Amino acid sequence: MAKKIKKIGVLTSGGDAPGMNAAIRAVVRACAYYQTECVGFYRGFQGVIEGDFVALNARSVRNILPYGGTILQSARSREFMTKEGRAKAAAKIKEAEVDAVILIGGDGTFRGGLALSEEHGIPCIGVPGTIDNDISGTNFTIGYDTALNTVVDAIDKIRDTASSHNRLFFVEVMGRDAGFIALNSGIGAGAEEILIPEEDLGLERLLNSLERSRRSGKTSSIVVVSEGDKIGKNVFELAEYVKENLPYYDAKVTVLGHIQRGGKPTCFDRVLASRLCVKAVELLMDGNRDVMVGLVNNDIVYTSISKALKTEHTVNKDLLRISDILST
Repeated sequence: MAKKIKKIGVLTSGGDAPGMNAAIRAVVRACAYYQTECVGFYRGFQGVIEGDFVALNARSVRNILPYGGTILQSARSREFMTKEGRAKAAAKIKEAEVDAVILIGGDGTFRGGLALSEEHGIPCIGVPGTIDNDISGTNFTIGYDTALNTVVDAIDKIRDTASSHNRLFFVEVMGRDAGFIALNSGIGAGAEEILIPEEDLGLERLLNSLERSRRSGKTSSIVVVSEGDKIGKNVFELAEYVKENLPYYDAKVTVLGHIQRGGKPTCFDRVLASRLCVKAVELLMDGNRDVMVGLVNNDIVYTSISKALKTEHTVNKDLLRISDILST
């Protein structure tokens, strides 16, 4: 019989994502509703190792819903990657009389939680919070929608300048291993070409596409490049290559960088975080452990963390075809 959950810990780990505060708020208030104690660990697993935590109640999380970032802060802990570090973390969790932990983050965060469970018997529930949307077992991760809207807004502004000066802009967006942001924001912003890690489109195809755009009468173009795209060493070399081969283009580069992580979360991300984290608390109360909550076809579901880590969340390749049609 599963141990009754009397106190739940919550932490945010890895890269921050808009909506993490909404997620923390939902965990804390769901705990209050179910009359369960809640503590927040600061700075992810590093804070767990150091026993850096605070008791949280419904009033502790008032007015945090509209803010980006995370009030619990986030960090990557090298010490936690060792067995000795995880043993320290487990000892601090037990010392704080925490029965289970809700982890808000990406695949690295989930691997850490799974290790805690397997090595020290601490039940964990994963909540996907990453702007990259690269977690299997959910259609959307917390922060992804906000990041998309941030990117589209930036590209809309860049297009104003591109049109005014007849320029070609390469816009690099986040996505070292996944092209979700590039692909969807590129279509949303009407990009002429989209380059993602999942598809090696090749330099010649890019040149041909830009040449077709010029011949069709376009005087400016936007190319959205995921930072993990494989056809160039980096976006700057890619732009130089195009300038050398298509000298009539005045090619510029904009790297959006960490602006994509910040800002007020969209309504979608606030609601998603709320739904996922209430369910996370309820799953623990019902004796579940080592699972990740997700949104699939607008239903809240859960899958084992190990399965979520082993399964790849793939981009919808049909969107590339749609992009080609619409960029004509």
